Amino acid sequence: MNLLHKLGSAMGTMDRRAFLKKSGIGVGAGAVAGALPFGMVKKASAEAKATNGGKIEVKRTVCTHCSVGCAVDAVVENGVWVRQNPVFDSPINMGSHCAKGAALREHGHGEHRLKYPMKLVNGKYTKITWDEALDAISKKMLALREKSGPDSIFFVGSSKHNNEQSYLMRKWVSLWGTNNCDHQARICHSTTVAGVANTWGYGAMTNSYNDMQNTKCALYIGSNAAEAHPVSMLHMLHAKETGAKMIVVDPRFTRTAARADKHIRIRSGSDIPFLFGVLYHIFKNGWEDTKYINDRVYGMDQVKADVLAKWTPDKVEEACGVSEADVYYVAETMSKNRPSTLVWCMGQTQHTIGNAMVRASCILQLALGNVGVSGGGTNIFRGHDNVQGATDVGPNPDSLPGYYGIAEGSWKHWCSVWGLDYEYVKGRYAEDMMSKSGMTVSRWVDGVLENPELIDQKAGNLKGLFFWGHAPNSQTRGLDMKRAMDKLDLLVVIDPYPSATAAMAAMPGDPADLNPNREVYLLPSTTQFETHGSVTASNRSMQWREQVIEPLFDSRTDHMIMYQFAQKLGFANELVKNYKMVDGKGGMKEPEIESILQEINRGTWTIGMSGQSPERLKMHMKNMHTFNVRSLRAEGGPCDGDYFGLPWPCYGTPELKHPGSPVLYNTSLNVMDGGGNFRANFGVEKDGVSLLAADGSYSKGAEITTGYPEFTSDMLKKLGWWDDLTEDEKKLADGKNWKTDLSGGIQRVAMKHGCHPFGNARARAVVWNFPDPVPQHREPLYSTRPDLVAKYPTHDDKKNFWRLPTLYKSIQEKNADINKSFPLIMTSGRLVEYEGGGEETRSNPWLAELQQEMFVEIHPKVANDRGIANGDKVHVKTPTGAKLLVQAHVTRSVDEHTVFLPFHFSGHWQGKDMLAYYPEGAHPIVRGEAVNTATTYGYDAVTMMQETKTTVCQIEKAV
Repeated sequence: MNLLHKLGSAMGTMDRRAFLKKSGIGVGAGAVAGALPFGMVKKASAEAKATNGGKIEVKRTVCTHCSVGCAVDAVVENGVWVRQNPVFDSPINMGSHCAKGAALREHGHGEHRLKYPMKLVNGKYTKITWDEALDAISKKMLALREKSGPDSIFFVGSSKHNNEQSYLMRKWVSLWGTNNCDHQARICHSTTVAGVANTWGYGAMTNSYNDMQNTKCALYIGSNAAEAHPVSMLHMLHAKETGAKMIVVDPRFTRTAARADKHIRIRSGSDIPFLFGVLYHIFKNGWEDTKYINDRVYGMDQVKADVLAKWTPDKVEEACGVSEADVYYVAETMSKNRPSTLVWCMGQTQHTIGNAMVRASCILQLALGNVGVSGGGTNIFRGHDNVQGATDVGPNPDSLPGYYGIAEGSWKHWCSVWGLDYEYVKGRYAEDMMSKSGMTVSRWVDGVLENPELIDQKAGNLKGLFFWGHAPNSQTRGLDMKRAMDKLDLLVVIDPYPSATAAMAAMPGDPADLNPNREVYLLPSTTQFETHGSVTASNRSMQWREQVIEPLFDSRTDHMIMYQFAQKLGFANELVKNYKMVDGKGGMKEPEIESILQEINRGTWTIGMSGQSPERLKMHMKNMHTFNVRSLRAEGGPCDGDYFGLPWPCYGTPELKHPGSPVLYNTSLNVMDGGGNFRANFGVEKDGVSLLAADGSYSKGAEITTGYPEFTSDMLKKLGWWDDLTEDEKKLADGKNWKTDLSGGIQRVAMKHGCHPFGNARARAVVWNFPDPVPQHREPLYSTRPDLVAKYPTHDDKKNFWRLPTLYKSIQEKNADINKSFPLIMTSGRLVEYEGGGEETRSNPWLAELQQEMFVEIHPKVANDRGIANGDKVHVKTPTGAKLLVQAHVTRSVDEHTVFLPFHFSGHWQGKDMLAYYPEGAHPIVRGEAVNTATTYGYDAVTMMQETKTTVCQIEKAV
């Protein structure tokens, strides 16, 4: 028994009070562990005996906070989670944790959790039974369906659900009969997914956190990784040790900027002028990769002409505030230190032109030939632990799992996978609504408040809302949201924590808005530590979580709740038709998680989420030590040749043993070694110009040595490869393509000949199906620069966009002189201590102790002009009429034109503590104003992403 085990065993099993009494021992154990050399830190045995005769187990799981995917070994004694160890064998976190990861064990005790079902009665939450809740909610849902149709209810899923639960929710909502569903990706990286996918095929991170060790230069723009993705910095700092340059472009001097070789301060919302200013110098100096562009890129000449004409150094400095010398420095450093990588996060995505910003980043990397190479790429850091997986297979309003879309053929594909009759599923939908994209989570508020005659659905206004693992304070326009909550007929919160929704719904609002027939319910679901399943990190690698403990209190797993609702709503048999049913909490039945992943494998051919079987993922988790940290490839052992987590695309069936794809579009590798090329997803030519890759441009070992379209059964026949299929494969593959062939035969045969199933094409620098085919800078709707609004106006208003009218130019013109009343740019972002809306992490005592106050960062000049001293209470006022009361943090991290507020807080409402409106005993320890109570209207012109990073405010000293 090693030293840690001896110390742990001496402590025995303790409740929280006993632990606090013996905290000296606990701290000592941690201090000893921290001081030990790596060779002395041993893994606990998977099963051992405690000193009191009980059983000790070690369960391997994954942190439930950000998207890095840090592995954790949870030590469980007699069913109680007593301690945790970071996994030193993990190639991702290598034994490291941030503050949030180090505090995970608290979720296994959850003193501030929602403990049992509750109903809002006369302004107070009252305990009810699960049977009462399920019966009442289902009855109300069916009544709304009868009166207004299935589109009258909106379902917000969760990026905290595992892949299997995310997928099951999209299936569940489909069987209810609506596309009115969404999740957090809409308001964090939807512009990334759309912009990147429309550039080269897949809307995801091209490389990995680990691969950043291979870069020679990294440009972070709109990313504060040191706080948002702390453990990812391990890999960047390793790169710096070998000479890599690091540049951070951000309106703030962040903790990430503190580790950079150079910090460049940019005006929030001006990413395109900056990025195209960099491109200007690249083109002027001939630093672009001309062969790469000729062979693999469409439309770069048009971009070049636009950049050289519009983004001369003087125009760049006028728009973004960056000098010619600094812009030149970035261009030269990235060009002369290739491969260079580009990192972005929500600082670039959350704008009305977020889609164009991310495409500008993509174009920069294409010009330098940095995409499809190790050490290069666009390393897009996602937010939540499974926001990537939820985007891939979860409740998206415009797509079925796997980005298949919602056209008739897509529905027929998934109905075939589900073993359901297409006409039955179609009959669940209102007429003509099955193939119409639903509303988005960013706009459900307007689905309630808008004139019903202007809403493009037969149901008219939304009447019901499910928040199934979602923080309302993550959304903009909090004042309007309160009104919308009050007008609903049904509000259901399903969450381990009551979330800010509970308090917002219970607190008094305008009596004129309150629906007297409204019903509000809180249902306790489990955390991911009380179930098991797969989770997809930002780099597309999948990991398998083991269940650490049994469900706490009266909580139930999300997939059990879905099944129990389906029983009440009449589609349970259809929902679980292909699944093995197993005993869950209290012997109640729930679908087996492994069965759900196997169904995902059988249907998700588009992104190659077909090869990651439960068995393969579990094997990876048990053999983490065999994977190389820089390449992520296993060197020997049972996983030999695989890349860790089988990052999608992992094509073919699990039996084919594709190793996964660590670097997308990498032509230097054979497709069966994880190689690839750009996707043929936009046709074969445009205006007489080929969209396929040039002659001689192909992935290693391909028998077709030029560009080619995506594979179909007809293409196999023309190539003479049809007979490479088995007879059984032929039966399923005939008339199908690589995405819809359920046998996997088309993919198998294409790869047998070294070819990529999705074809070999050029990336698009010009995206003709977007509002601006070449990215254009447009000022935010609320801008402090009327001179730039005149030069770079926003889009025209849209009458019908994701079922709703959406305003652009009319708002911008109305607020052209808004700077006179609101002269400061207001932006928001993360803190290292908290995650997302913060309800979960602010309920954790160890994290709550670290950051106890909501604050605003203001520059000394701004503070001095207003008589504000550091630590004073101030009011932050915005054009919405909101008036936040927060603490002033006077700092030069921001410039004199910008203020910053973190977005993790809730529980205060314009100066008032909302404690009284939470369920008794289930409230966060730290409460504060939510910045999004005050944020303004504004949505991306492609995805309906909310504009949180650039609005306006005024600051006043509170008296």
